[in-house]
Amino acid sequence: MKRRTAVLVPSVLLSLGALALTTPAIGSTGHPPAGASEPAASARHHESVVEAIDRGAHTLRTTRPTGSLRDLDALGRMVGDAEVVGLGEATHGSREFFRMKHRVFRYLVEEKGFRTFSLELPWSSGVRLNEYVVEGKGDLDEIAGEEFLGTYRAWNNQDYRDLLTWMRNHNRRHPEDPVRFMGNDMGYAGPELYERVVDHVARAHPELLDEVTELYRGLPPTTDAGTYGEEYLALPLDERRERAERTGQVHALLRAAEPGDGEHAWTTRHALAIHQMAEGMSFDFDDEAQLVEMMEYRDEVMADNVRWWHRQTGDRTLLSAHNTHVSYDSFDANYPKTQGAFLRDALGDGYLSIGFSFHEGAFKAFGTDDDVIRTYRVGAAEPGSNEAILDRTRREDYFLDMRTAPEPARAWLDVERPAWIIGAGWPDPTEYTTALGRAHDILIHLHDVEATTYLGDS
Repeated sequence: MKRRTAVLVPSVLLSLGALALTTPAIGSTGHPPAGASEPAASARHHESVVEAIDRGAHTLRTTRPTGSLRDLDALGRMVGDAEVVGLGEATHGSREFFRMKHRVFRYLVEEKGFRTFSLELPWSSGVRLNEYVVEGKGDLDEIAGEEFLGTYRAWNNQDYRDLLTWMRNHNRRHPEDPVRFMGNDMGYAGPELYERVVDHVARAHPELLDEVTELYRGLPPTTDAGTYGEEYLALPLDERRERAERTGQVHALLRAAEPGDGEHAWTTRHALAIHQMAEGMSFDFDDEAQLVEMMEYRDEVMADNVRWWHRQTGDRTLLSAHNTHVSYDSFDANYPKTQGAFLRDALGDGYLSIGFSFHEGAFKAFGTDDDVIRTYRVGAAEPGSNEAILDRTRREDYFLDMRTAPEPARAWLDVERPAWIIGAGWPDPTEYTTALGRAHDILIHLHDVEATTYLGDS
């Protein structure tokens, strides 16, 4: 990523959760810049590209998650036997992207046997939400109010509430075959994780209890997640690194302990999640090279958590994140390797990436000057951008398997061009390009999008 810690979201310096959602955006004017990296092309060539995209595209009839799913059958064939499907988003705040994630997950659950929805959210927050959707434990409003904080508060929107409610209702009807929710990120480790680790050690490995208790001394959060992140990053770098050493020791002790039952594997993973947070906080965010290392570390952590969950549960999994994370291309020399690339390394063809594009519309984002969530709108994509051509087809909304698209569409998709890639903060003057066919396997294109309904800061 470009060095955006000082210019995108101010809270990024105070909370690793803010770093977690911050992705480069395009154009302070609201339009992708034209003319980047594409050779001069004739109008006739563009028409042939549009015709080829049209031949390969499948009409998307709605983004609403309710009702018939028959138009997604072709998408199901494209997914094939993939065990983990990464589903991106071109903004962090447009309702159509979130609704399509709900719709696609519902289809994959009902028709392809998927059972886990994984989100760019801390592991500990995922533990609480999973207990809600599987067991009905807790109150969704209360959980969201306590876990969707910092920049993660962007997830406190009506569309994700609808998805979580659908998951809970599904599990009421199918308690013997539940769908699950996981958070794969490292931005925060809640007090519940520490309690689970210590309680398990007390029961299964009492000889380690005094050592583990001492190593965790002073680490569990005693404030809300946002305040905890601010206070943690205000600590001297040496102290943050000493904390990471301690959390790493606990994880090592559990890995070396004789496992008693399946609970031990989960407890060891909880200890690793605690260490991932502490390790992520131990980088020097004032050092450019360290910041780049941290961003690569974070995507590797997210990928490893998804891979472990898939192996442990056996669940086919839908992974929800920004296009930047689920893609194979990093898009940026300062963002060396993506979650999608790590998953492809680990799973091979068992991982499949689906990206989103849109032509114009609105989204929720953090103001880059004040960190306030508000609605922003961008006009039609300019000539020279990916979206300008994608939107010229006879279908407003569609999906396309870019691996098998007719020529010359495949050649066109292999060239870098400006694109809407809008992250957590707006405006951002970063100019950004991508070759869609190298970034993802499948593309879902929407003509226009509207901002999600944000439920936080009440």
